[in-house]
Amino acid sequence: MIVAVWVGGCAATSDVAPAPTPPSVEPKPLANDPVIVKDSAPASPPPSLATLPDPVVRNDPKSRRGNNPYVVFGQHYQVMDSAAGYDQIGRASWYGTKFHGRTTSSGEPYDMYELTAAHRSLPIPTYVRVTNLHNDKSSIVRVNDRGPFHDERIIDLSFAAAVKLGFERTGTARVRVESLAATSVAAGAGASRGARFFVDTGIYATAESARGERDEVAAVTGRNAFVVRVEDTFAVRIGPFATFEAAERLQSFLVFADRERPVILSDTGLPERHRGVAPVAHSVNATP
Repeated sequence: MIVAVWVGGCAATSDVAPAPTPPSVEPKPLANDPVIVKDSAPASPPPSLATLPDPVVRNDPKSRRGNNPYVVFGQHYQVMDSAAGYDQIGRASWYGTKFHGRTTSSGEPYDMYELTAAHRSLPIPTYVRVTNLHNDKSSIVRVNDRGPFHDERIIDLSFAAAVKLGFERTGTARVRVESLAATSVAAGAGASRGARFFVDTGIYATAESARGERDEVAAVTGRNAFVVRVEDTFAVRIGPFATFEAAERLQSFLVFADRERPVILSDTGLPERHRGVAPVAHSVNATP
């Protein structure tokens, strides 16, 4: 997070002549301005990025970090009070290996394989739908960082999001960015199909261990598995399934294959016959 501070002089009274008052100082950022570096794509990106599931849209509280006014390259930026109604067309860029693992403005580590984004003024976090106006591909991303600091660009996407939108090779694309709330997702494209079910195969402390489990599960089941961040841990997830029964069949197969305690989750309200199935809404940010 980049914040600005005012540095002022102070005066004291004593028998000694007072020291001269220091000149006023312009506000300056507490942290250094972003370093301009040549970014690049990963050498061997996972093949599943183009089909990465969208993160579940939630009404998250504002982050304690990243929501104050800030200064970058001498430019003052003000964070919006609310993302409601935000709808803008402009150019998008993406950032990759040079920033992978660095701390974002929200305090989270940047993962180029998650569906996240940087925006100059939207509150953190905000969920937005980004549509590539050249090919009509779209993805939901979670804004958790600040940028891009180029006047001609309105949003900086993770490498994974750029792959989903089909412009990882061109570097930029003309896009539409629309803010989303948890109650507005049903109005979005492809989101009116009702409940979708998923199977979680386990919880892991690190993304690396979760990805190892993901590869094993994918090999056993022949299905596309992915990793989601669940608060401070990581889960391996398979889906979505259109029916509870389909998810239950996979759960039974995993139990038979000696995978530990697979759990069925849903991304919406559950019928009474499925009570006890965990909601998927607590999970954020899928990663391959």
